[in-house]
Amino acid sequence: MFYPHIAGAGYHVPPRVVTNEDLRAYYDTSDAWIRERSGIQERRFATEGQGPVDLAVPAVEQALAEAGLEARDVDMIVFATLSPEYYFPGSGCLLQRRLPFRQIPALDIRMQCSGFIYALSIAEMYIKQGVYRHVLVVGAEVQSTSINFEPEGRAVGVIFGDGAGAFVLSAGTEPRGILSSHLHTDGNYAEELTIQEPTSLVHGKFGKLPHGIWPHMNGREVYKHAVRHMSEAIQEGLRQQGWTAGQLDCVVPHQANLRIGMAIAEDLGVPFEKFFMNIQRYGNTTAASIPIAFCEAVQAGRIRRGDRVMLVAFGSGFTWGSAALIY
Repeated sequence: MFYPHIAGAGYHVPPRVVTNEDLRAYYDTSDAWIRERSGIQERRFATEGQGPVDLAVPAVEQALAEAGLEARDVDMIVFATLSPEYYFPGSGCLLQRRLPFRQIPALDIRMQCSGFIYALSIAEMYIKQGVYRHVLVVGAEVQSTSINFEPEGRAVGVIFGDGAGAFVLSAGTEPRGILSSHLHTDGNYAEELTIQEPTSLVHGKFGKLPHGIWPHMNGREVYKHAVRHMSEAIQEGLRQQGWTAGQLDCVVPHQANLRIGMAIAEDLGVPFEKFFMNIQRYGNTTAASIPIAFCEAVQAGRIRRGDRVMLVAFGSGFTWGSAALIY
């Protein structure tokens, strides 16, 4: 039996800081309004011409260096993003050519805010079955280029940011690392958080940009389901490992909303201080949010080797999941 140890982790965010005050140039909003509803104070936006792979490369280099590995040692890439450079091929292929990897498999997944949890579960299975020894898992997003900066885009436009994070999972025999993953989907709510165009449902359109290219979110439905399902996913991981909520050293949730994290902590009956949140500075970086937050938690001493940690996410689909680990 092999266990997927977190041998290395890294993250990168673009240097451009966009504050809530900056967004007042586009929306009828205020710093107080955004903070009250989401907890966000600022986010990072990529520069013109940067894609998710550009942000991923320095994150991957950090993760490899921490693992003591080189690109040629990696056996597989799993790349999670909702904002790929191209409709096809996937960003994993573009990452594979940017660093001296071998001609290894590069798998893209489009699971949005749940993307990194789903990607970890794929790597976990390959390693546990002894197929691969070192798997690179990446979450990277450039969402600023798909934000509607017209007044009607306010509900979504103030939330999202850009960034990238990466884990190197390496096979080991000691029972630590990713111990179990727990994944769920309820497609009945697919249209509550969606971008519906471009689409294969109709022939190509020309002229004015269709309204469906902009993100749509039913915030009330997302909030309600996120709190319930993320709490359930954490409890599922606890049952699988035989842990209590009080035994967790840290919870790293997808950074969707500060109030969601507070509600989950209350539901679990654990101090909110056990939740690591950095949404205040980065906004919602979707598939990148968990690895960015995990890296910062390690840097801050909030996660140490041997700690029991729960990663948890909820997103479009609706999809949700958790990963129980010992760091």
